[in-house]
Amino acid sequence: MARYKIAWLPGDGIGPEVLDAVRTVLDASGLDAEYMPGDIGWNMWLAEGNTLPEWTVELLKRSDCAFFGAVTSKPPADAMAELPRRFRGKGIKYSSALIRIRQQFDLFTCLRPCKAFPGNPGNLKEGIDIVIFRENTEGIYCGAEWPRVPQEFYAARGMERVSPNAAVSMRAITRRASQNIAQAAFEFAEKHGRKKIRAVHKANVLRATDGLFLDAVREMAREHPKIRLEEMYIDNCCLQLVLDPLKFDIILTTNLFGDIISDLCAGLVGGLGFAPSANIGRKWALFEPAHGSAPDIAGKGIANPIAAILSAAMMADWLGERKKGRDIEAAVADVIKEGKVRTPDMGGKSTTMEMGRAVAGRLR
Repeated sequence: MARYKIAWLPGDGIGPEVLDAVRTVLDASGLDAEYMPGDIGWNMWLAEGNTLPEWTVELLKRSDCAFFGAVTSKPPADAMAELPRRFRGKGIKYSSALIRIRQQFDLFTCLRPCKAFPGNPGNLKEGIDIVIFRENTEGIYCGAEWPRVPQEFYAARGMERVSPNAAVSMRAITRRASQNIAQAAFEFAEKHGRKKIRAVHKANVLRATDGLFLDAVREMAREHPKIRLEEMYIDNCCLQLVLDPLKFDIILTTNLFGDIISDLCAGLVGGLGFAPSANIGRKWALFEPAHGSAPDIAGKGIANPIAAILSAAMMADWLGERKKGRDIEAAVADVIKEGKVRTPDMGGKSTTMEMGRAVAGRLR
């Protein structure tokens, strides 16, 4: 019997392609795992009217962790327009499968490392090594939106109650979730010898919500006096990341800000093809490349699988197979530095599987 049970969620778009490359690497690493296939995403929406069917949820509950590829995402209005006729009129609503998993399994930590591997032609500056801790379950992504808002909102703006020209989204921040993500960041810093955490916020404007977030972070900082805490507004953080990314170590922030900063940092080190991520809770986690389904190149076999492979390294580390995780990352670094195998986003002509085999070859 395999030591680990991993829910395997290729999804659609380039998801199945990059996950095939990941399996080649994981098999070469010798990870003792059973990969249990699950259904998720756009194809399930078209077939079942549900991006995350119940049988997949049950599969996730039986697994030690999950590995995810990519899914097509569309605005709710567009998604509803493509909902098969047999599901219409049944109160079905479109929702993101990933957000539902994060909330249902309380995966409060989104961990996004951004590292400039030597030899990567996409690096804007050598030596970048930033780790982003993004709260993953609430904020503006809590899902509370109203296309028709309360009378008081309209009255204050001199508008009629029923108007198509206003809508409201609620930003929810709790002390519990803020403490969870702060604790994860400070414990990571201590474990990995990091010295500084920047808490990124906009408390000068979002006084109640970011004020609560900062209060929880400061409390956690007092429990970890060896780690220096600095605070920075989100707009200044984006500016400084472009001007001098080397002065950043760990970034700790809320959901939407973390989403934006993560992609900005990925752009500093070659793009989303080099952006792994992990969604981590107390006892369960989901690992995924940060890129989307990339429909423009899906099926062509040219997607860069490095983000997915590095996510697999993170998964191995989380499972306690730390040497395997380090070996996978080192193999990626070797292939990038050698420069013989490069996918089109790196200026080369190699395929997804050629990159996967090259990394696996280093492990063997």
